[in-house]
Amino acid sequence: AAGCTVAKDRFPVFERAFAQVAQEWLDAATLMRRLDTDGPLSPEYCRAELVDTLHREVWGQGFAPPTFSEEVEIVSQRLVGEGKNHLSLKLLHQGRPVDGIWFGHTEPLPARVLLAFRLDVNEWKGERRVQFLVEGAQL
Repeated sequence: AAGCTVAKDRFPVFERAFAQVAQEWLDAATLMRRLDTDGPLSPEYCRAELVDTLHREVWGQGFAPPTFSEEVEIVSQRLVGEGKNHLSLKLLHQGRPVDGIWFGHTEPLPARVLLAFRLDVNEWKGERRVQFLVEGAQL
């Protein structure tokens, strides 16, 4: 990560130079998004207490929080948020209902999909429930 200030009238020059350096230094594999996962999540671990434990841990570059992946059934889906730019999901995970949210995603998903997700807890009216924070999907 880096930051810089570029005068508005010089931005096209900066943009071309940046693209040229990226093309010279980066190969196709580097530019492809890769999402490593820990595989399926056993239903017995889909508990708010486990999520709380995971959230107390320290995660960072080279030591990412657990991300799970498996096929789930989409029961329902709708756009939410002020700009309707987040996909709220009702899922069946190994036959059990669970909520999901995919921030910044607006395209509908098929009835069954392979999801990559992290765990979170959604608290509503005093009830704490596990929800899946969707990181990606393979259609």
